[in-house]
Amino acid sequence: MSELLKINVNDHVERKGQLTYLSWAWAWAEVLKIDSAARYTVHEYDNLPVIYLKDGTAMVKVSVEIKGDIKTCLLPVMDNRNKAIANPDAFAINTAIMRCMTKCIALYGLGLYIYAGEDLPEGEREGLHAELDAKLAACTSVDELTALFKSLPEVLRREVTDKFAARKRELA
Repeated sequence: MSELLKINVNDHVERKGQLTYLSWAWAWAEVLKIDSAARYTVHEYDNLPVIYLKDGTAMVKVSVEIKGDIKTCLLPVMDNRNKAIANPDAFAINTAIMRCMTKCIALYGLGLYIYAGEDLPEGEREGLHAELDAKLAACTSVDELTALFKSLPEVLRREVTDKFAARKRELA
């Protein structure tokens, strides 16, 4: 599934708190583009889509099959701070299932760099940073610098904040 590894997902991420998520609907659509017969399975425990742990928290398990290859992930039912929820409701369980499916898709490559803390797929990172450094150097005012920063995808902004702060000090 190397074609999934090469897709830049930056325009399809969502932010909740300090966390970055890939839209599950978009991710699934990308999977269907390469395998219209792809499927995902939500594993059940005693006819429930979740397994409850002794402390009242819960886990979900999802498998994704693409082109005959099956990958499986587990994920706790969490809030938007990545903290496990005790006695989760149906909405939290459903959210965890879709997050788990998206995490499983990442094992095939789509958005994997988000989980690795990177901002770009293979091969694009160095070129983008060189281009960004040139644009930073070309900024002649704080207003230009601010406009450039705002034009970047949010996942990239977090990585280059220090560079922008240093350039802002130079321009001030």
